[in-house]
Amino acid sequence: MLKNITFSADKELIRKAREKAKREHTTLNASFRRWIKRYVSKNTKTTDYYAFMDSLNYAKPGRKFSRDELNER
Repeated sequence: MLKNITFSADKELIRKAREKAKREHTTLNASFRRWIKRYVSKNTKTTDYYAFMDSLNYAKPGRKFSRDELNER
């Protein structure tokens, strides 16, 4: 059984999303249903990875490295 819900978004963003869905021969509603299924069934490992990477965002290298430095072993 489907249940209706309401979200709010910028008018222009909704217009663009509807245009994209039309180009993909679907509807914004169907696109949202696919998105919410993926959202609730996300792999825990993926979620854990992103949480771990976010926990490291305090580390800053202090400079940019050259291509040679990045490829050193």
